[in-house]
Amino acid sequence: MKEEEVNRCQIQEWYPKFKSVSIKTRIHELPESFVQYLLDDSGPFLLPASISNEDALPNRIHNPEEEDDYQVVEGSDDESERSSLPPSFPELELEIKESIASLGGAVFPKLNWSAPKDSAWISTTGTLRCSSFCEIALLLRSSDSLVHDLCHAYDSCSDKTSSRPGSFFLALRKWYPSLQPEMEFRCFVRNQNLVGISQREATTFYPSLLESKDHLGVLIEDFFMEHLRSTFESAIVE
Repeated sequence: MKEEEVNRCQIQEWYPKFKSVSIKTRIHELPESFVQYLLDDSGPFLLPASISNEDALPNRIHNPEEEDDYQVVEGSDDESERSSLPPSFPELELEIKESIASLGGAVFPKLNWSAPKDSAWISTTGTLRCSSFCEIALLLRSSDSLVHDLCHAYDSCSDKTSSRPGSFFLALRKWYPSLQPEMEFRCFVRNQNLVGISQREATTFYPSLLESKDHLGVLIEDFFMEHLRSTFESAIVE
């Protein structure tokens, strides 16, 4: 596999082409400061400070005058106190808040390639359903699987030149509580031909799939031929 093929599989690359047959999604480019926050494990686990309180006036997103008024002398008690304050990403939070509202109030978050499925246990619902910026940040910061996106995206590439993409994106996908895991499938494609289909959730046996596998196979193949085969550039896709 080559870097170019891996890059095509990023959601911000393929979603614009397939949004008519995909789940409604809003995509945000992440500032590098937020990416570093996700990677930072040197200090205490702090969630970002929320801007949803009375002090969250729009003009507090960036106020250079206030920054100039507050100066910390190196080695002072104020320096250590300031370093323990929760990080703040007000501009990103406002954008995400607007996207959540436009998608019906609840979203499923993922980065360029992966979703933080391994950290669902930490949410109050035990799922990836998020209705606020802090819930999204908690899932992303708690996920080990996202380290692949952040640090090892190109490890399997024969022409690897970098360990990470130049930019990271947060995709917020409309939350559908009625989606059934037994009706999600992984398809295998080689040379633009569909060569295999398997259930995506591989830890559970679903007897109903045995009864409908032939019918489902026809539906999936028809969908692939109509919407994907001639549109997705890569010849080899999993």
